[in-house]
Amino acid sequence: MNKSLPGNPDRSVGLWLLTGVGMIMIQVLLGGITRLTESGLSITEWKPITGMLPPLSTQAWIAEFEKYKHTDQFKYIHSDFTLSDFKFIFFWEWFHRFWARLMGIVFAVGFTWFLLQRKFKKDMILPLIILFLLGGIQGAIGWIMVKSGLVPEKYFVGHIELTTHFIAALGLLVYTLWFALRLLVPSGQLLYHSSLKQLLIILILLLFIQLTYGGFMAGLHAATSAPTWPTINGEWLPPSLFAKQGPENYVSNPIMVQFIHRGIAYIFTILVIIWYIRARSVNTVTLFRSARHIPLILVCCQVLLGIFTVLFSSYNNIFVWLGVAHQFIAMLLLMSLIYLAYIVRSSKAAGK
Repeated sequence: MNKSLPGNPDRSVGLWLLTGVGMIMIQVLLGGITRLTESGLSITEWKPITGMLPPLSTQAWIAEFEKYKHTDQFKYIHSDFTLSDFKFIFFWEWFHRFWARLMGIVFAVGFTWFLLQRKFKKDMILPLIILFLLGGIQGAIGWIMVKSGLVPEKYFVGHIELTTHFIAALGLLVYTLWFALRLLVPSGQLLYHSSLKQLLIILILLLFIQLTYGGFMAGLHAATSAPTWPTINGEWLPPSLFAKQGPENYVSNPIMVQFIHRGIAYIFTILVIIWYIRARSVNTVTLFRSARHIPLILVCCQVLLGIFTVLFSSYNNIFVWLGVAHQFIAMLLLMSLIYLAYIVRSSKAAGK
């Protein structure tokens, strides 16, 4: 493989982009751990350069702890925290920010090297600029999210801001993956099938809605409001389903959010099964045949993880790792659909 890289700039750039895909996945998982361990407000300032290193002395640690003590999260939720407890949550927020900086460095170094080696084609430049801008926007959204929790009477970051940060990260992930696929997938492995393509688009759009509600679930701590299955606190249609008025009920009511999240999961699973049944009859393209079963396997794993995450939401240590696993499989499911959506083209595209 290494011998082929100098003679194939598309492949070498594509593999560099796949490295970025892997790093973005790790970053999203770190964000999930940060959220589930309630670590997001432990660092109250944004220092792009000097914040690269954690506190290096006892005095520096105490100074950071004192800043955290001014947050309402500390005053009303974690007032019993010791310095050791603070160091634990500080680590996850610091590592989350550190990894974001590391991604920026990997991008900058890789971009500079490929540019000097003249491995970029003209049609790669604009997508790379967009990729860089998306990364910068994601960092800004992250700080806006943190600031949403550093105001009076807020114990956590806002669930809307959290979800925006999460979906923006997934958008960056999808964009990077699609760009890499453009460079790595041979044209001979493309499949032209309109109905499969249309259903894939529906699945991807529905999955993004589902992931949005997953963000709401995390931000509202909605799992703990109904740690039961298959019913919601013993009822199929709980009275608190419409506890709030207007549109706010559908994005800020934990019971309604969990009800919608579950409902979309059932619909999505049925559609994946339908898609797989249709896809089984297509046997012309090797890459498609090897990948068409992946969404079905992942969605089954995801449903089981979702059920266990809800059931164990009251057991914090188990809940954190189940929640992270649930998020990880969600990303794999999304990427599998994007991969298939790249391979499968509509009949109209075949005529171009």
